[in-house]
Amino acid sequence: MTQSAQTVSHPSQVASGAGDAGATRQRSTYERIGKGLIDRVFGLFLALITLPIVIPVAIVVFIDLGLPIFLRQERVGLDGKVFRVLKFRSMEPDRRASRVPSFVGTDRRLSHKSDNDPRLTPVGRFIRKWSLDELPQLWNVVFGQMSLVGPRPEMVQVVERYEPWQHARHQVKPGVTGLWQVSARGEVPMHEATHIDLEYVESISLATDIRILAKTVPAALGSRTGS
Repeated sequence: MTQSAQTVSHPSQVASGAGDAGATRQRSTYERIGKGLIDRVFGLFLALITLPIVIPVAIVVFIDLGLPIFLRQERVGLDGKVFRVLKFRSMEPDRRASRVPSFVGTDRRLSHKSDNDPRLTPVGRFIRKWSLDELPQLWNVVFGQMSLVGPRPEMVQVVERYEPWQHARHQVKPGVTGLWQVSARGEVPMHEATHIDLEYVESISLATDIRILAKTVPAALGSRTGS
């Protein structure tokens, strides 16, 4: 099956349990038109102005790990379609395979970063700590695969084990940042993170996106310099 044709749990399979976030959810004009336009224009702007950061990071990653510089990992996006998310590599080359946590399910706990993963190199740990590894995802936004704001894209193997109600989060594009990232500190149960994602799905607006974007940098800095 080709990447473009691969899907995981089409929204029509979403069962009750996610409130009104079903297939009949009405999308606002902002969500249908404005959000995508803003994403591509502002995403390109951010991708270009961050080049003075991205280029040195790319050089350091190359020195540390060699080629390839980028990790292209399959994630689940809008309407369950699978795409490849771009990230800077941060782990040893023989340990880059996608993993599925053995505790996937409603009891799985999510954290913003796994900075204590022994597979990380010192350089990888640094760029992950400051989210520099995620800067290439701005090009996923430019290409229309992601949004600046939305639920985080999850691994295919994890989504295949979702409960039916959790698939409602795929009614919007995944985001570089989102409501969960700016509102939850530390680890949270998967079902709680999904509820936060669905809260965003039900409240998408320009004001909501601006508020989340405005909180993203302070939240990221706080999670790294705080407790």
